[in-house]
Formats: sequence, C-alpha cells, structure tokens
Amino acid sequence: MRNVIKKEVKINDKTVTGIEVNLNDGHIVMIICDNGLLACGAIDYAVMEKFGFSAAIARGTPEKPLKYVDDLLNAKVIEVTTNAKSMGVKVGMAGKEVVEKFSYR
Repeated sequence: MRNVIKKEVKINDKTVTGIEVNLNDGHIVMIICDNGLLACGAIDYAVMEKFGFSAAIARGTPEKPLKYVDDLLNAKVIEVTTNAKSMGVKVGMAGKEVVEKFSYR
C-alpha cells in the first residue's frame, strides 16, 4: 500500500513542509524549506550537488529507519551539498538545526 502524507511543521516562527511517502517496501521522508531540502537517503546526494541544490541528507538504519518527519528532524546529517555548506549546514548536525539554517537567510 502506498500513502503520501503532507505535513506543515512549525520550527520556531517558520513553517516548513514535510512529506512522508510510505511504500510497500520502504519509506521516503523529506522536509522542504524556503532555502533548501532535508531528506532521507532515498534522495540522491550526487544529483542534488550536480544541479546546485541546497540539500542535506540523513540516513536511517534497519533498526531505526527514517519513516516520519520527526525521525528526520532528530536524525544526524551525513551528506551536505556545497550550497548547503555555504549556508552553515555541516555534517553531523541534527535535522532540526538544518531546517533552521534552511529557513532563514
């Protein structure tokens, strides 16, 4: 069964859009901000970098998959595009910190 859920999420005084995609064999989750994208590992970092997007990627594990927006907010980022780095986003940041960076410029 596939299911797509769109959630408006308030972080401080900004509202961002969370997307949760539940597929038969996995999940995709992302948060779309004014100035960037925080996503799970289903989104290809190399493509984001090639096209100059501001993006940060986190990955779950079999024991702790990223299924929900809250999972992504609490996850640690493992890949950051050049444009995201220029906004102060760093590997190891929590998802919520990244969303804050992507929401203010």
